[in-house]
Amino acid sequence: MAKGSEERITGLQKAAILLIALGPEKSSNIFKHLKEEEIEELTLEIANTRTITPQVKDEVLDEFYQVCLAQQYIAEGGINYAKEVLEKSFGVDKARDVIGKLTASLQVKPFEFVRKTDPSQLLNFIQDEHPQTIALILSYLSAAQSALIISALPPDRQADVAKRIAVMDRTSPDIIKEVEKVLESKLASLVNQDYTIVGGVDAVVEILNTVDRGTEKHIMETLEIEEPELADEIRKKMFVFEDILLLDDRAIQRVLRDVDNSDLAIALKGSNEDVQNAIFNNLSKRLAVMIKEDMEFMGPVRMKDVEEAQQKIVNIIRKLEDSAEIVISRGGGDEIVV
Repeated sequence: MAKGSEERITGLQKAAILLIALGPEKSSNIFKHLKEEEIEELTLEIANTRTITPQVKDEVLDEFYQVCLAQQYIAEGGINYAKEVLEKSFGVDKARDVIGKLTASLQVKPFEFVRKTDPSQLLNFIQDEHPQTIALILSYLSAAQSALIISALPPDRQADVAKRIAVMDRTSPDIIKEVEKVLESKLASLVNQDYTIVGGVDAVVEILNTVDRGTEKHIMETLEIEEPELADEIRKKMFVFEDILLLDDRAIQRVLRDVDNSDLAIALKGSNEDVQNAIFNNLSKRLAVMIKEDMEFMGPVRMKDVEEAQQKIVNIIRKLEDSAEIVISRGGGDEIVV
């Protein structure tokens, strides 16, 4: 849009002009995705818009088209890719202008370029960094990428990095920028300025559920010594009762041999139909009927009792996995039986 037009037209006015140009049917569909206050502001602006010159309408539509293209390119290949394509189409200045408008409103996730990097290459680049720096980077990667990297770290650093991910809370934008400069200075200016919540127990649980069993065991054993409360919190989240669906029939049958029938009835009382079917299909018909009758006659059960019964069964599953009597399918490749 020409500089003169930009000075005259606000963002709200541009949005109103765009909706008018699109027509009532398309505009009504757009309103469905807006907040009430946004609808009120736009409706008022549309009502106050008397005339629109063809030039202004074309400029608004052209800008909207460019922004849509930029969003599509960002989704396909990231900020750098979008910038490169837009530069070829509209020139450097226009590309910078469009990207600037988008990144001012989009939640551009830090380390976007890192998520597109091969984990083995990234490992070579970050393995000698401080454990806190590694933890920060892994917090922004997918669980699969982080699992590959943390598995390849020296054993004495694995638990340290995992602990730092788990206890990570808020990270200053300045620190994120500093780390990004080391990895990719070009993206440093695109970081969202708000404090970003990363890491946490859930993040390390997802990573540990993806790494191979040996790495997971080493990290957990180390954390149990250094951070017993944290280790207990992680372990409780690593395998929930519903994950029993990851076991094959033979493993489920082995688990049920060690489960008290009263615990099983209470645990199933608060589980979904898929889990119940998986259990009943691996019980004898007589025992399945008995458990179902127990569930029916026991009436309402406190959620606390259900969770305790389910946790008892989860502990049995983990114990049997530790002794290699059953195998839990996981992403690290150790579920392969030869």
